[in-house]
Amino acid sequence: MQKKLRLRNRADFSRVYRHGKSFANHQFVVYWSRKKDVEQFRTGISVSKKVGNAVVRNRMRRLVKEIVRSHQHEIVEHIDLIFIVRKGALDKTYQELEKSVLHVLRKSSLLKPKKG
Repeated sequence: MQKKLRLRNRADFSRVYRHGKSFANHQFVVYWSRKKDVEQFRTGISVSKKVGNAVVRNRMRRLVKEIVRSHQHEIVEHIDLIFIVRKGALDKTYQELEKSVLHVLRKSSLLKPKKG
């Protein structure tokens, strides 16, 4: 994921949590907020210490970033996203995690409509 597409500072996270909307399933919670001055979308990922140790948390973060990167052309523009990884995501394969991320994005209307 490109650096300009990352949501990193505390003020941005707080703004999305306070003024954004959310949707959840068993593996993920996604918070999102519209932001007009962003040309594409920005993503932040949060993994609690309750999920596991640093190795596990970083692995989950890398997997979610890769899933978002591989589907970035399907996600709507001008939006800030925060993914919160839940414990239910730990025992899932990459394909199951990908399906779960797409599910949570689809339910929150953050995927572009398919052409054709």
